[in-house]
Amino acid sequence: MIQITLKIDGMMCGMCESHINDVIRRTFSVKKVTSSRKKGETIILSESHIDEEKLKTAIGETGYAVLSVEQVPYQKKGLFSR
Repeated sequence: MIQITLKIDGMMCGMCESHINDVIRRTFSVKKVTSSRKKGETIILSESHIDEEKLKTAIGETGYAVLSVEQVPYQKKGLFSR
């Protein structure tokens, strides 16, 4: 699993978060996506790497700007993870 963290400029409300999440779900095959307007970021969990330019283009078409993209291996955290 890969965790992709996007820093996004322009999210102002809950609907903005929904727009970002919806476009990512429609465009890419992802396990989970969550956005936070307060942090200005979106976190995506995916089975494989996602092309950064395609991410920027898809989100840019909705009127938001991707400031940075970071892809790292996902490590499950919790009581029973090892």
